[in-house]
Amino acid sequence: RMSAAPPSYCFVAFPPCSKDGLVVFGKNSARPRDEVQEVVYFAAAAHEPGSKVECTYIEIEQVPKTHAVVLSRPSWLWGAEMGANEHGVCVANEAIVTREPASESEALLGMDLVRLGLERGATAKEALDVIVALLEEHGQGGNYYEDGNSCHTFQSAFLIVDRKEAWILETSGKYWAAEKITEGVKCICNQLSLTTKIDAEHPELRNYVRSQGWWNGDTDFNFSEVFSLADDHLACCSGRESLEKQGGDISAQTMIDVLRDKDSGVCVDSESFLTTASIVSVLPQDPSSPCIHYFTGTPDPSRSIFKPFIFVDDVKLVPKVQSPSFGDDDPAKKIPRFQEKPDRRHELYKAHEWARSVLENDQDKGQKLMRIMLDLEKQGLEAMEDILTRTEILDAAEVVDLFYDCVDTELKFFK
Repeated sequence: RMSAAPPSYCFVAFPPCSKDGLVVFGKNSARPRDEVQEVVYFAAAAHEPGSKVECTYIEIEQVPKTHAVVLSRPSWLWGAEMGANEHGVCVANEAIVTREPASESEALLGMDLVRLGLERGATAKEALDVIVALLEEHGQGGNYYEDGNSCHTFQSAFLIVDRKEAWILETSGKYWAAEKITEGVKCICNQLSLTTKIDAEHPELRNYVRSQGWWNGDTDFNFSEVFSLADDHLACCSGRESLEKQGGDISAQTMIDVLRDKDSGVCVDSESFLTTASIVSVLPQDPSSPCIHYFTGTPDPSRSIFKPFIFVDDVKLVPKVQSPSFGDDDPAKKIPRFQEKPDRRHELYKAHEWARSVLENDQDKGQKLMRIMLDLEKQGLEAMEDILTRTEILDAAEVVDLFYDCVDTELKFFK
């Protein structure tokens, strides 16, 4: 039985489609409805030679230095659905199904590769190189969900972005192909999208598909056609149209609006899946301006507040969007795994549950509530706009508490 891949959407927009020389990145993370996502920050660190890092299911070699990262992740696993590092690299992944069944044996998850790419790559291309090297060495596999009853496995696609370019990386087992993008609007979702424009690939890719009898070499090599299950490779991106309608004016606000759109299917709210967290990042092409990353940390972006985060030294940690830690007693770490499901809700998630119930059940009160929420969000967006349009260099002291204060204001408001 193949589990259906959750229909997440990732986007990137480059000038001239986006505003003011900004690269704009966004993702809705569609996951099982009751799964909690947390927003976590890890400072840059140096590691002893020979040290190891414990990923979700396997341990691998650590590198001498890891970059600072901010991640939105399902709180039971090590990796991340999406995130950014201090060098202005953003990575998001998509679970995809290809004609090759994904491995159930525990290896790296696509989500582990998101975090590893961010911790080890100072540019989009470096992050891509990190991911494909780890894929070659360790493979991908293991359960994508916190589910003790069945193993849900997928292959992975990634959108990897920095201030200059983006890479779409699509994988099947250890084989992969990638396309480089420097202009226009791109969307990836939970199916293969690469066709004949391939800018980098696994050195054995074409030999492998020939040996499988999937391609005879007489036609142009089309990655999606070769690797998709029959007729699965249709243009999936309703969201891309919404973005392209905006002409040359895509901003953080535009991306947020696209992520909130339930009619287009980009904001998933179905029987099995919900958009459990969202991110929007704004990467100025001018390296003297800071990158700004907006996280919800709560489900359903149409009922959530996007809150800004900027990398500076000694950035204040935000325990209120971090799930409780169960250490070695975590059922996700014991074998057999997932024999029980602990309560992983963080403080903001719990407070937000109240807001969601008001918005669902009381129209008048709900409309008022939503207005105030959007107003809080707008204050944050305008303050960031101000930072980006200034000529003087950002004073770190001004934003060291930024994300903390935004979460705190939201919590006070819900209470």
